[in-house]
Amino acid sequence: MRPSILLAIMMAAPVSFAQFGDSPNELQRAVFEAMQSEIRTAEERARDRNRQPAQVLDFYGLERDMTVIEVLPAGGWYTKILAPILKEAGKLYVTHPAPTFYSDAFAGVTDLPGMEDVDELGWGAMGSRDGTPWIASGPWDVEPVDMVLTFRNYHNFSPDARMAINRSSFDALKPGGLYGIVDHARRHMEPDNPENVRRMDPVLVIKEAQETGFVFVDYSALLRRPDDELRYEVGRPSVTGNSDRFALLFVKPE
Repeated sequence: MRPSILLAIMMAAPVSFAQFGDSPNELQRAVFEAMQSEIRTAEERARDRNRQPAQVLDFYGLERDMTVIEVLPAGGWYTKILAPILKEAGKLYVTHPAPTFYSDAFAGVTDLPGMEDVDELGWGAMGSRDGTPWIASGPWDVEPVDMVLTFRNYHNFSPDARMAINRSSFDALKPGGLYGIVDHARRHMEPDNPENVRRMDPVLVIKEAQETGFVFVDYSALLRRPDDELRYEVGRPSVTGNSDRFALLFVKPE
């Protein structure tokens, strides 16, 4: 893209390119360009400032030639950003249990322009003790990848299913591969209640990933929202779009 065209996009965009700092790196520039895609809806664009995809993906160490698995892409909010970044030199896979709301939400995404190279991996279900659709993941049929990412999904699964997903992610990664998890924050060691079912204790997430074999690398405060009291359901009008979230990064040992 010619510099003059890119500059025009930056000036017209609802999220200012200046938010990336005085010297945005190559990855941040690529994310910002992907954010301008016409396949993204107005509702998706409205969440850009809150979700900060350029900063989050930069924190995770995404590179344009990586092979990446996105777990539970749902409506494809991040898929529509990841796919253009990885299209030329990398590869994007997605995986989700089917049939579920999540697979239904994603059904039309791969038909959109630029999404034709995104491949869906079978969930590899191992069965469920309680008969719910949130069955545990089994091994994914894929050559070793560089990165596995999941955004605001970890809370959807039972402890057994979370450990199975962690194992699937661990097994799918190359040695030195990266695993990134974003989710809504819960108070440490708070028992389940009707208001916190879509929140996760980040300390528990770290513990579960480490038990799988991952090494904890870093935590980012990019998505911290101190005015979220961690008391209410994340879908409440007073919380939605402003929940306190954590971004955790793990690595599979060499």
